[in-house]
Amino acid sequence: MQHSAPAWDLGVSAGRTRKMALNCVCKVAVGELGRLAVELLRRGAAARACEAAARRLNVGVDTIQRGVEGLTYLLTESSKLMISEIDFQDSIHVLGFSDELNKLLLQLYLDNRKEIRSILSELAPKLPSYHNLEWRLDVQLASRSLRQQIKPAVTMKLHLNQNEDQIAQVLQTDPSTLLHLIQQLEQALGEMKTNHCRRIVRNMK
Repeated sequence: MQHSAPAWDLGVSAGRTRKMALNCVCKVAVGELGRLAVELLRRGAAARACEAAARRLNVGVDTIQRGVEGLTYLLTESSKLMISEIDFQDSIHVLGFSDELNKLLLQLYLDNRKEIRSILSELAPKLPSYHNLEWRLDVQLASRSLRQQIKPAVTMKLHLNQNEDQIAQVLQTDPSTLLHLIQQLEQALGEMKTNHCRRIVRNMK
Protein backbone atom coordinates (compact mmCIF):
# COMPACT_ATOMS: atom_id res chain seq x y z
CA MET A 1 0.00 0.00 0.00
CA GLN A 2 1.39 3.39 -0.99
CA HIS A 3 1.00 6.48 1.18
CA SER A 4 1.30 10.19 0.49
CA ALA A 5 4.54 11.94 1.37
CA PRO A 6 4.63 12.85 5.09
CA ALA A 7 3.46 16.42 5.54
CA TRP A 8 6.25 17.45 7.89
CA ASP A 9 8.87 16.06 5.50
CA LEU A 10 8.09 19.02 3.23
CA GLY A 11 9.88 21.38 5.60
CA VAL A 12 11.85 19.54 8.27
CA SER A 13 14.85 21.85 8.40
CA ALA A 14 12.74 25.02 8.39
CA GLY A 15 10.50 23.74 11.17
CA ARG A 16 13.06 22.58 13.76
CA THR A 17 12.58 25.60 16.04
CA ARG A 18 8.81 25.35 15.69
CA LYS A 19 8.98 21.67 16.58
CA MET A 20 10.81 22.44 19.85
CA ALA A 21 8.23 25.07 20.79
CA LEU A 22 5.40 22.70 19.90
CA ASN A 23 6.86 19.92 22.03
CA CYS A 24 7.33 22.31 24.96
CA VAL A 25 3.86 23.84 25.04
CA CYS A 26 1.41 21.40 23.47
CA LYS A 27 1.79 18.82 26.20
CA VAL A 28 0.04 21.35 28.42
CA ALA A 29 -2.43 22.98 26.02
CA VAL A 30 -2.50 21.61 22.48
CA GLY A 31 -6.16 22.55 22.29
CA GLU A 32 -5.36 26.20 22.99
CA LEU A 33 -2.64 26.29 20.36
CA GLY A 34 -4.86 24.49 17.90
CA ARG A 35 -7.57 27.10 18.36
CA LEU A 36 -5.04 29.88 17.79
CA ALA A 37 -3.67 28.12 14.69
CA VAL A 38 -7.12 27.86 13.10
CA GLU A 39 -7.86 31.49 14.02
CA LEU A 40 -4.56 32.48 12.40
CA LEU A 41 -5.74 30.91 9.15
CA ARG A 42 -9.18 32.49 9.41
CA ARG A 43 -8.28 36.04 10.35
CA GLY A 44 -4.51 36.44 10.20
CA ALA A 45 -2.01 37.15 12.97
CA ALA A 46 -3.45 37.90 16.41
CA ALA A 47 -0.71 39.18 18.72
CA ARG A 48 -3.09 39.86 21.61
CA ALA A 49 -4.46 36.31 21.52
CA CYS A 50 -0.92 34.92 21.72
CA GLU A 51 -0.11 37.23 24.63
CA ALA A 52 -3.25 36.12 26.48
CA ALA A 53 -2.42 32.45 25.88
CA ALA A 54 1.14 33.01 27.10
CA ARG A 55 -0.18 34.47 30.36
CA ARG A 56 -2.61 31.58 30.86
CA LEU A 57 0.06 28.97 30.19
CA ASN A 58 2.80 30.90 31.99
CA VAL A 59 5.24 30.71 29.09
CA GLY A 60 6.91 33.25 26.83
CA VAL A 61 5.02 34.87 23.98
CA ASP A 62 7.74 33.77 21.53
CA THR A 63 7.17 30.15 22.55
CA ILE A 64 3.44 30.48 21.91
CA GLN A 65 3.99 32.13 18.54
CA ARG A 66 6.47 29.48 17.40
CA GLY A 67 4.13 26.75 18.61
CA VAL A 68 1.20 28.27 16.72
CA GLU A 69 3.33 28.65 13.58
CA GLY A 70 4.43 25.02 13.84
CA LEU A 71 0.85 23.78 14.26
CA THR A 72 -0.37 26.01 11.45
CA TYR A 73 2.27 24.61 9.11
CA LEU A 74 1.53 21.01 10.08
CA LEU A 75 -2.25 21.39 9.75
CA THR A 76 -2.02 23.38 6.51
CA GLU A 77 0.32 20.99 4.68
CA SER A 78 -1.58 17.93 5.91
CA SER A 79 -4.95 19.42 4.91
CA LYS A 80 -3.65 20.42 1.46
CA LEU A 81 -2.79 16.79 0.74
CA MET A 82 -5.81 15.48 2.70
CA ILE A 83 -3.55 12.73 4.03
CA SER A 84 -4.97 9.74 5.85
CA GLU A 85 -4.73 9.07 9.59
CA ILE A 86 -1.88 6.61 9.00
CA ASP A 87 0.09 9.09 6.89
CA PHE A 88 -0.43 11.85 9.45
CA GLN A 89 0.79 9.60 12.26
CA ASP A 90 3.84 8.67 10.18
CA SER A 91 4.50 12.40 9.62
CA ILE A 92 4.58 13.30 13.30
CA HIS A 93 6.13 10.07 14.56
CA VAL A 94 9.59 11.16 13.38
CA LEU A 95 9.34 14.30 15.54
CA GLY A 96 9.73 12.32 18.75
CA PHE A 97 6.56 13.54 20.49
CA SER A 98 4.89 11.46 23.18
CA ASP A 99 2.05 9.08 22.24
CA GLU A 100 -0.39 11.29 24.13
CA LEU A 101 0.64 14.39 22.18
CA ASN A 102 0.54 12.49 18.88
CA LYS A 103 -3.06 11.46 19.59
CA LEU A 104 -4.01 15.05 20.42
CA LEU A 105 -2.44 16.33 17.20
CA LEU A 106 -4.18 13.63 15.16
CA GLN A 107 -7.57 14.54 16.62
CA LEU A 108 -6.90 18.23 16.03
CA TYR A 109 -6.14 17.47 12.38
CA LEU A 110 -9.23 15.30 11.90
CA ASP A 111 -11.49 17.89 13.53
CA ASN A 112 -10.25 20.82 11.43
CA ARG A 113 -8.97 19.54 8.07
CA LYS A 114 -12.19 20.21 6.13
CA GLU A 115 -12.48 23.76 7.44
CA ILE A 116 -8.79 24.41 6.77
CA ARG A 117 -9.15 23.18 3.17
CA SER A 118 -12.14 25.49 2.77
CA ILE A 119 -10.12 28.45 4.08
CA LEU A 120 -7.19 27.63 1.79
CA SER A 121 -9.47 27.39 -1.24
CA GLU A 122 -10.80 30.88 -0.50
CA LEU A 123 -7.27 32.25 -0.20
CA ALA A 124 -6.08 30.66 -3.43
CA PRO A 125 -5.91 33.02 -6.43
CA LYS A 126 -8.65 32.50 -9.00
CA LEU A 127 -6.92 31.95 -12.31
CA PRO A 128 -8.50 32.74 -15.68
CA SER A 129 -10.32 29.91 -17.45
CA TYR A 130 -10.60 29.12 -21.16
CA HIS A 131 -13.59 30.49 -23.12
CA ASN A 132 -12.73 30.54 -26.81
CA LEU A 133 -9.86 30.66 -29.32
CA GLU A 134 -9.60 32.44 -32.67
CA TRP A 135 -6.62 31.90 -34.97
CA ARG A 136 -5.29 33.08 -38.31
CA LEU A 137 -2.41 31.91 -40.51
CA ASP A 138 -0.42 34.67 -42.24
CA VAL A 139 2.28 34.00 -44.83
CA GLN A 140 4.76 36.66 -45.90
CA LEU A 141 5.84 35.92 -49.49
CA ALA A 142 8.17 38.87 -50.10
CA SER A 143 9.77 41.89 -48.49
CA ARG A 144 11.87 44.82 -49.60
CA SER A 145 15.08 42.92 -48.99
CA LEU A 146 13.89 39.53 -50.25
CA ARG A 147 11.57 39.27 -53.21
CA GLN A 148 10.94 35.59 -52.74
CA GLN A 149 10.47 34.11 -49.28
CA ILE A 150 7.96 32.11 -47.30
CA LYS A 151 7.56 33.26 -43.71
CA PRO A 152 4.45 31.83 -42.03
CA ALA A 153 3.07 33.09 -38.71
CA VAL A 154 0.13 31.93 -36.61
CA THR A 155 -1.82 34.63 -34.78
CA MET A 156 -4.15 33.53 -31.96
CA LYS A 157 -6.67 35.45 -29.91
CA LEU A 158 -7.32 33.65 -26.64
CA HIS A 159 -10.56 34.57 -24.86
CA LEU A 160 -10.56 33.92 -21.09
CA ASN A 161 -13.07 34.16 -18.26
CA GLN A 162 -11.82 36.07 -15.23
CA ASN A 163 -13.93 37.22 -12.27
CA GLU A 164 -17.17 37.03 -14.29
CA ASP A 165 -15.60 39.15 -17.04
CA GLN A 166 -14.00 38.21 -20.32
CA ILE A 167 -10.48 39.20 -21.32
CA ALA A 168 -8.50 38.50 -24.48
CA GLN A 169 -4.82 37.83 -25.11
CA VAL A 170 -3.29 38.06 -28.59
CA LEU A 171 -0.39 35.69 -29.25
CA GLN A 172 1.76 35.14 -32.33
CA THR A 173 4.26 32.41 -33.13
CA ASP A 174 5.71 30.43 -36.00
CA PRO A 175 4.33 26.98 -36.92
CA SER A 176 7.37 25.04 -35.67
CA THR A 177 7.16 26.61 -32.20
CA LEU A 178 3.41 25.99 -32.13
CA LEU A 179 3.97 22.34 -33.09
CA HIS A 180 6.51 21.98 -30.27
CA LEU A 181 4.02 23.52 -27.81
CA ILE A 182 1.32 21.09 -28.94
CA GLN A 183 3.68 18.14 -28.43
CA GLN A 184 4.55 19.32 -24.92
CA LEU A 185 0.86 19.71 -24.01
CA GLU A 186 0.05 16.26 -25.39
CA GLN A 187 2.91 14.82 -23.33
CA ALA A 188 1.56 16.54 -20.21
CA LEU A 189 -1.92 15.16 -20.87
CA GLY A 190 -0.42 11.70 -21.26
CA GLU A 191 1.37 12.00 -17.92
CA MET A 192 -1.92 12.99 -16.27
CA LYS A 193 -3.18 9.49 -17.04
CA THR A 194 -0.40 7.81 -15.05
CA ASN A 195 -1.17 6.31 -11.64
CA HIS A 196 1.24 8.73 -9.95
CA CYS A 197 -0.52 11.84 -11.28
CA ARG A 198 -3.96 10.40 -10.61
CA ARG A 199 -2.98 9.78 -7.01
CA ILE A 200 -1.78 13.39 -6.63
CA VAL A 201 -4.98 14.80 -8.17
CA ARG A 202 -7.08 12.57 -5.92
CA ASN A 203 -5.32 13.92 -2.84
CA MET A 204 -5.86 17.52 -4.02
CA LYS A 205 -9.64 17.15 -4.27
